[in-house]
Amino acid sequence: MDKKEILAILEDWNFWSKPFRESFVRKTYESEVAHKASTNEIVFLKGVRRSGKSTILLNHIQNLIEKGVSKENILFVNLEDPRFATSLSLQLLEEIKQAYLYYMNPQEKPYIFLDEVQNIDGFEKWLLKEYELGTSHLYATGSNSKLLSKEIGSSLSGRYLDIQVSPLSFREYLLFNHVVIEKPYDLIRYQLEVERHFEQYMLHGGFPKVVLTEDLLLKEAELKSYFDSILLRDIVARYKLDNFRILEQLSIFLLSSISNAVSITKMKNRLGVSHDLASRYMEYLENTYMIQSVPLFDWSLQKQYVNPRKIYSIDTGLSKRVSFEVGKRIGDMLENIVYLELKRRHSEIYYVKTAQGYEVDFLIKEYEKITYLVQVSHTLSDAKTKKRELRALIKASDELQRSNEIQLSLLTMDPSSEEIVDDKKIQIINVLEWLLFYEK
Repeated sequence: MDKKEILAILEDWNFWSKPFRESFVRKTYESEVAHKASTNEIVFLKGVRRSGKSTILLNHIQNLIEKGVSKENILFVNLEDPRFATSLSLQLLEEIKQAYLYYMNPQEKPYIFLDEVQNIDGFEKWLLKEYELGTSHLYATGSNSKLLSKEIGSSLSGRYLDIQVSPLSFREYLLFNHVVIEKPYDLIRYQLEVERHFEQYMLHGGFPKVVLTEDLLLKEAELKSYFDSILLRDIVARYKLDNFRILEQLSIFLLSSISNAVSITKMKNRLGVSHDLASRYMEYLENTYMIQSVPLFDWSLQKQYVNPRKIYSIDTGLSKRVSFEVGKRIGDMLENIVYLELKRRHSEIYYVKTAQGYEVDFLIKEYEKITYLVQVSHTLSDAKTKKRELRALIKASDELQRSNEIQLSLLTMDPSSEEIVDDKKIQIINVLEWLLFYEK
């Protein structure tokens, strides 16, 4: 591409001659970006499309400028700009950098931000060259977990640090709605308001732009647009699929099955396709971060692999948008939200089935120790439900107990309390309190 043509595109995305747009701060992510950038390694932000990765980087750029970095020393490249579409290549990356250096003439080592870098085949080669030469501070975002893990894991091993970005947590959701809950008293004081927000959070999810959109029809339109974009841009175009209908049906089926165990056999029978195709399409959906799956816990990895996995959506609003029946299953949506929060806090998550047929929603494993069992129930007002949920935790902990103490929690919309069953303490925790104040 011609240097002037490239510069015209870059001018639209950078802030060399215009003020920053107002945006919301996501402190946790922005602190993590700053901390990891201080190592001079490549910083990767990974996560589902429209989860806020670009805004987090733009806020980091603003922070750099406030600390004295010259605007001309910063280059932001949106690799999804349609004007780049016919030229996406390693050569384009080099042409972009050379056009930037020629026109902006940075006086110090530049900061280069590449947004949606997986659109460039072999992008890791260019990043490796820049890293080894030490000519730039490097940042990148991507929306395909397998591609990024494969490419940067093999070529950039030891040279990058990654950050997993998700749609808003409930605490962030409240901040976006100008509700600050810092201590338990605040929750008591604003209980009804927080509960109303939580209902909306369950129904419409936590994608930043959707949260900031007040009109309900526009919220629905945004979510449908995200769904289509993930399928068409991150799967159909990337893997050159010619059967969009099957992919769409599978996506809707999985997003409708949140908080339930689903096997590949069930998927293939439901859609009338081969085992291989159902397995591949499921993998593609997980690669985009839209679908998450949780294995059944077993000390045998082989048994984990062959058993059905529980399905969760990256966003409950996305599930409700494609299947209105999901919105009626409050318990499943609540469990999905708990999963997303556990995913922010822990790396190894499973579900459990006991020999007697009891099921526990979540098991947390840290290294070789099981540390935490979590059950989720919308309400415990029915005595039989409460007894069943408590008994599941006890039976699972009995079977799993080794040398370490396992923490037992039952999350619900009911008030918090504590139960002692078979000499074991079970914390019954109001889910709003757990989301806002508990670290585990």
